[in-house]
Amino acid sequence: MSAPRVLVCLAVLAASALATNVQQCPGLEIENLSENVQLSPCKKPPCKLKKGTSQAISITFTVPEGKDMPAVTNHVTAEVFGAPLPFVGVDGNSICEKVYSEDGEKAACPLKAGTKYTYKDSFPILSFYPSIAVKVHWALQDANSKDLLCFEVPARIV
Repeated sequence: MSAPRVLVCLAVLAASALATNVQQCPGLEIENLSENVQLSPCKKPPCKLKKGTSQAISITFTVPEGKDMPAVTNHVTAEVFGAPLPFVGVDGNSICEKVYSEDGEKAACPLKAGTKYTYKDSFPILSFYPSIAVKVHWALQDANSKDLLCFEVPARIV
């Protein structure tokens, strides 16, 4: 195998190793969703969310054509015993200060239509969270609370 092919194969393997296997939200079909979401540390679901630590997240997404987005917020819940509860410390937060362009430069809202961005953040796993299995529902929403991107991942708070 030639050197360029080896490098391409290694790059693909590295990218897939960083991706997190997440599930589509009901009613949405987002192309390459799992390749665009990275939760760290989380090698495979269920993700172990250790109390007293922080969970890093990186989401790559493209703003739909047609309209710039003046604001984008997180809508994050943890399904506990069938009931969605807001993920304290994350739900409702703006992502505008934590967005980067394709070339890694800091970006800001309004996000431009048709442009690819990466949202990078970390959030605390608070010590008062109960030690239970949950399904995390994570959406990036526009100013009208419409999902721009959405995924779900099983997790266990430990």
